Amino acid sequence: MEVNFELYKVFYNVVKEGKISAAAKKLYISQPAVSQSIKQLEEKLGGKVFFRTPKGIKLTSEGEVFFKYIEKAYSFITAGESKFQEMLNLEHGEIVIGAGDTLCAHYLLPYLEQFHKEYPHVKIKVTNRTSYETLDLLKGGSVDLGILNLPIKEDKHLEVIETLTLEDCFICGDKYYPNFTQKVSLEQLSKYPLVLLEKRSNTRRFIDKIFSDNNIIVKPEIELGSVDLLVEFAKIGLGISFVTKNFIHDELDKQEVYEIKLKEKIPKRKVGVVTLKEVPLSSAGKKFLNFLVKP
Repeated sequence: MEVNFELYKVFYNVVKEGKISAAAKKLYISQPAVSQSIKQLEEKLGGKVFFRTPKGIKLTSEGEVFFKYIEKAYSFITAGESKFQEMLNLEHGEIVIGAGDTLCAHYLLPYLEQFHKEYPHVKIKVTNRTSYETLDLLKGGSVDLGILNLPIKEDKHLEVIETLTLEDCFICGDKYYPNFTQKVSLEQLSKYPLVLLEKRSNTRRFIDKIFSDNNIIVKPEIELGSVDLLVEFAKIGLGISFVTKNFIHDELDKQEVYEIKLKEKIPKRKVGVVTLKEVPLSSAGKKFLNFLVKP
């Protein structure tokens, strides 16, 4: 049996108000319209839900039981509508973001802080993974959007918005700096102990390709999981680290580490916000995306 929700709504309000006239006033419809709705409901149900008295309406035994269920259902529906509006107004909601440790610490954090100040009731969850692991989470529906080092493999299901230009460089500490007062080639640099990110990272794929394109085979001395560790290892003289220059300006300014000037030019990269084309973002997700891409 299918019953129009509007009939339940009328029934609920008649019972709550106690009179057909009061329910009509609350629903902004005529009394005959209310009476007709109740008649249709009773025809659908096959029995009377209430009868009129001089003081108003009185539920039948069946109507009393029926109303208990309608009241609960109506409460759930109105609560759902309220939550829906809260989410639209960013009074409620959740964003799940996938990003690597480095991008989270050096790029994403200020945006998260700003967003939380403006929309404190929206929950923010951040899952730390490499760019390719984040892509898998995105495609599996575990995160709403991913903050990735580009480039990534082209995929017709993905929407990619470039947000930040990255410059990469090799750095060293005091131990090796005297050897790099002049520009050196990648071939010369490859003779020194190299400290690189782990192979599963997009940044590692990027630098491996640069070496490969120049017909240079490298085997790093040390492989690490974050830019911060790369900087620290370079500082104490454990090798030459490949890092994102955007994120180490303080260390360079304080001469805790030194940029090695290369004869070859390292191409610039981009950070991208990646979403699924077929899956619309929530209101909170859209607002956070605006934070990231606004001029």
